[in-house]
Formats: sequence, C-alpha cells, structure tokens
Amino acid sequence: MTALTAKVTEPSPPPPPDARTPAGRGVELTLLTGAVLISVLGHLYVGFAATGRFPGAVTRHTVGFAAAALIAHLAVRLRAPYADPLVLPIAVLLNGLGLVLIERLDLTTAGHHTADEQLRWSGIGLALFVLVVVTLRDHRVLQRYAYLCVTAALALMLVPVFFPAVNGAHIWIRFAGYSFQPGEFAKILLAVFFASYLAANRTALALTGRRLLWKLRLLPGRVLGPILTIWLLSVGVLVLERDLGTSLLFFGLFVIMLFTATGRIGWIAIGLLLAALGAYAVGTFEPHVHTRVEDWLNPFASIARGDGPGQLAQSLFAFGAGGLLGAGLGHGQSFLIGFAAKSDFILATAGEELGLVGLSAILLLYGLLVDRGFRAGLALRDPFGRLLATGLASILALQVFVIAGGVTGLIPLTGMAMPFLAQGGSSVVTNWIIVALLIRLGDSARRPLPAPLPAPSPSPFAAGGAGRA
Repeated sequence: MTALTAKVTEPSPPPPPDARTPAGRGVELTLLTGAVLISVLGHLYVGFAATGRFPGAVTRHTVGFAAAALIAHLAVRLRAPYADPLVLPIAVLLNGLGLVLIERLDLTTAGHHTADEQLRWSGIGLALFVLVVVTLRDHRVLQRYAYLCVTAALALMLVPVFFPAVNGAHIWIRFAGYSFQPGEFAKILLAVFFASYLAANRTALALTGRRLLWKLRLLPGRVLGPILTIWLLSVGVLVLERDLGTSLLFFGLFVIMLFTATGRIGWIAIGLLLAALGAYAVGTFEPHVHTRVEDWLNPFASIARGDGPGQLAQSLFAFGAGGLLGAGLGHGQSFLIGFAAKSDFILATAGEELGLVGLSAILLLYGLLVDRGFRAGLALRDPFGRLLATGLASILALQVFVIAGGVTGLIPLTGMAMPFLAQGGSSVVTNWIIVALLIRLGDSARRPLPAPLPAPSPSPFAAGGAGRA
C-alpha cells in the first residue's frame, strides 16, 4: 500500500506554458497614428507653400485616409493578431506620402485633381486589404489554385496587346474613360504559381540532372522545360507589349524564387545571362525599347541638339537641385518633367523637395517593408509559404530597384509605378493586396505552435502497480 500511496501522491509534471499572447497591436496603432499625422502635416505644408492659405481638401483627405487605416488595423487585430506590427504602418505612411506628392503636383497643373482620384483608389485598395485579411485564414489554400493562377496571369498579360499602345507600350486597357493595367494583378498570381511549382519541385531542381562545370547541373526535360518556358514568355511579353519593366519583373521574380528554393547561386548566373540575352536582343531590334536605351546612354543628347531637356535629363536636374535637405515641399520645379511627373518620375519630386535625406528615408521604408516580408518567409514552416513570402517581398524590391534605377540613370527607364508613392489605381490596389498577403503570412509565421499534450501518467491501477500493492 505504501508504493500505491507514493505513486498517487507523486507530483505531476508542471503544465505547459500558455501560448504567448499576441503582441504588437498597440505598437501598430501608435505607428499608424504617426503615419496619418505625417500625411496630414504634409498636406498642410504643401497647401500653405503653394497658396498661402489652409488647404480645403485636407479635412476630406485626413478623415477618409484615417478611417480606412483604422478599419485595416481593426481587421488585423481581429483576424491576424500575431502579424508583424510594422508592415501596415509602413504601407500607410508610403501611401500617405504619395498622396501628398501627387497633391503638390496637382497644384501646379491647372484642372488636375488626381490626388482625389488616388485617394479613392487607395480606399479601394484598403478595402481589398481588409477582405483578404478577413477571408483568407490559411495561406496554404492558395496552393490548390496554382494552375488557375498562372492561366489567369497569362491571360491578363496578353489582353493589353489587343488594345492601342499608351506612351509606346501595350500595358493598358482603356474603356469608358477608365484605364486598367492588368499586369499589376498578374504579378501576384505568378508569385502564387511560382511558389507552388518550386515547392513541389525544389528537390529535383537542386539534386537531379547531370553535373556540369561550376557545380551546375543539366536538368532533365520535365524540370528544365518550365524554366525555359518562363524565359520565353518573359521575352514574349517584352516583344509584344514593348514593356521592359514588366519583363524584368516577371523573369527576375522567377529567378529569385528559384534560388530561394534550391539555394544554388548558379541559377542566379543563368538567370542573369538569359535576361541579358533577351534584353539585348529586344533593345537592339525593337524601336520603342531601343529609344529608351539610347536615352539612357546619353540623357543630354536632346539638349545638345537644341531640343531642350528630356524627361530623364529633367529628373537628373531635379535630383541635383534637391541637394542634401531639399528645396522644401511645394518649392521644387519637378513638374517640368511633364505628364509622367506623378507616375514614372514621382521619385524625382521627392528627391528635389525632400533632398537626399528625405529620399533616403523613403528608400529605407521600402527596404524595411521588404525585410519584414523576408523575415516572415524565414520563419514560416511550410515550403509554399516561405517561397510565397519571398516572392511577394521580391516584387516590391524589384519594382523599387527598377524604378529608382530608371529615374536616376542607373538602368533604362521602364515605365513602372513606384509602389504606393506614384499615381496609378491598378498599382496601389495591387500593392495593398500584397501587403495583406504579407500580413497573413506574418501572422502564420509568428503564431506559436500548439502546446504538446502532456504524457499521460501511468495509472496506479494498472496490472503491474496493483500487483506490487
């Protein structure tokens, strides 16, 4: 009986620790408040600098933007409580700065009210953000629709070919006074497809095939075929749409995700080689792309001919005039760039009026947003989620690099829109969907695993215990 008493009164193991409670929502709300206040102060400063009086639209912009940001925060608090608290405030701040810069350029263009239009598109984007966060409870559901996503993406990229070119590129659909850029939505669908395909074939891509030089492998046809198809499609997009930016984004996204899936640097080298061959061929023989390459190689040629500075030259002048601290909001001359000042070249306005310090802060915000996406990918436990988070963050990184490189003369101009900052309804809506997916992926990455159930204690009435008693 003593043994039985000792077994019954033996202290049970301590209970498992409680799952950690969600943290960061209060930080997120505080940062959101700061982001909205910065946007409000920017509107006030621009209004006083340009007109010398209180701008009438600031109340409308403030209330609308603040209400949309608060609703987005509540959706994250309720449906994704473990999400990264920095992602949403950074996106709101960039979107708010974009509204300020667009309004500043509106004031120098008679009859233009594109800031109001951009505010409406931002509201639509935030509404879709809330919809994605609320309805998508598990990102792995998207893996089931990989082939549907790639089919829809190819259709969206091919449709603009049948519409008239806008500024030399077939990337727009114009109907009933509205314009739509389907390629913006195609990039999300392609990221889902790439993540699904590479998650299923990462072992074959890394280990199978005949070994060649420099640790490279000649892959079997069933694995190599889709890669060559992606390359040919990216070149085809470049030829048919005459759009260098979409092609670079398309192929660059696949190469980055391929490297992430296999960990082999050789794929980066092969990707750069194929991209360079395609870009050289099209840049040489396609007139529209060739013109952009010529402007990049000699941006001041039009001045030498007596035709005045072109857009790239005006952009470089704007950056030079900005100096370290900038001319101040509303005091620059970047509107001289022309029709693309609010879209392709809006970064030039930021550089001239905010200076190197302000421009560096904007680029650091983008870098921090991309970093949080990569961190989510590193922390996720499933291959599809890791690749999808990496792909979505890479879309933002590639866009920022391509656009910033184009307006500063580092690479040829591409005609893409700076995420959140530039005018463009399709762009701002798409980028809010990307942020929503990063919020969902971050919530999955930071959510603690369920605590394991404690091992059952041996029953004192088991046959062995009863016999000893």
